[in-house]
Amino acid sequence: MTNIYVGNLSFDVTEAQLREAFAAFGTVDKASLVTDRMTGRSRGFGFVEMANDDEGKAAIEGLNGSDMGGRSLTVNLAKPKVDRNRSGGGGGGDRRW
Repeated sequence: MTNIYVGNLSFDVTEAQLREAFAAFGTVDKASLVTDRMTGRSRGFGFVEMANDDEGKAAIEGLNGSDMGGRSLTVNLAKPKVDRNRSGGGGGGDRRW
């Protein structure tokens, strides 16, 4: 399985359009757009999972830099999600010893 990052998407692109573009290169297991939690609007990027690594590589090569909805796509292998510590941190304020 190949997980692919797709960036610089038009905010009007749908998951169906994303799936269709990648299906030209092979079997698409999943296509998803990342949306803003507050507005539900697309954030301009998404991910596509393809069943076959060779098909995934072909899709990356074929679609990176291509035009979709008037924008030049950025298509590459997705990097593993990094678990970020959400405990805050940050400034120490005015600490006097």
